[in-house]
Amino acid sequence: MSQEPKHLAVAGATGAVGIEILKCLEQRNFPVSKLTLLASARSAGKKLTFRGEEIEIGELTPDSFAGVDIALFSAGGGISKTFAPHAVEAGAVVVDNSSAFRMDKGTPLIVPEINPEDAKTNNGIIANPNCTTIVTLMALNPMHQAFGGVKSILASSYQAVSGSGAQGIAELEAQVEALANGHPCPEGSVYPKQIAFNVIPQVDVFQENGYTREEMKMHFEGQKILHAPDLKASVTCVRVPVFRSHAVAVTAVFHDRPSVEAAREAIEAAAGVQVVDDPFAEKPLYPTPLDCTDGDDCLVGRIREDLVLDNALTFWVVGDQVRKGAALNAVQIAELL
Repeated sequence: MSQEPKHLAVAGATGAVGIEILKCLEQRNFPVSKLTLLASARSAGKKLTFRGEEIEIGELTPDSFAGVDIALFSAGGGISKTFAPHAVEAGAVVVDNSSAFRMDKGTPLIVPEINPEDAKTNNGIIANPNCTTIVTLMALNPMHQAFGGVKSILASSYQAVSGSGAQGIAELEAQVEALANGHPCPEGSVYPKQIAFNVIPQVDVFQENGYTREEMKMHFEGQKILHAPDLKASVTCVRVPVFRSHAVAVTAVFHDRPSVEAAREAIEAAAGVQVVDDPFAEKPLYPTPLDCTDGDDCLVGRIREDLVLDNALTFWVVGDQVRKGAALNAVQIAELL
């Protein structure tokens, strides 16, 4: 990474991902010459602390990006579609966390540990993939490289309520507190069914094929990131009563015959991912969402040969979707720039 300090803007600075972006910039010592924090008119005038300095939040407008080198967007797809073109016109490169531009032909979709070279050619916008896609591919890509490429994926995700933002966390907290104290469960507004002590097999809206939009993201985004246009993914995304960090159970079919030991070696040699897998230890070893919360790396365990499909391995991967699934990945893209 060039050490020349950059003028950065963070759009959506007061959201969970925006705040996590500031933490990542600090912790990774990103060379910032100036930091512009942007949010809605409701948040304008408030202050956030960055490297010991209080910075006033400005209102996001079309004129917010004069002199900005890199603009990190985490304010939702509609905001990105409206304001990202203004940032590009002002000369900034946009790193966008929403789904607004991910499948656009001229927009690279980047996981820096997997396809950093794709960032070199961009139209002024670089897209951050879906969080569940990132967590899954961090584990899958080393095996994709080792076993002649991945052909298909069968996966079920177990997604934390923080994936719905602060409102999802508040809804789970309110329902758990009420039920624990013997009160009726309050009706929720974020989820279609009670989330406390329950699991909901719907994340995002249903499409005509019966899959949700979230489930199709892994199919299409996986093809683009891995440069595997024939990759097929059949996914079920489930919301679970966990505050933070997603987990995914994956069965992957490869062109070449895989082995468990070779898979472990490939994952261990890769950046940003660790093997946590010893089922025969006195206390069996495997990762859980709590093990990766606030951590940079994704953790992989339960690696085993699939008993149904040929040339297939089944594994379990967890990752902090606010951090590696969003904020950290965006900052890593900025480092590539």
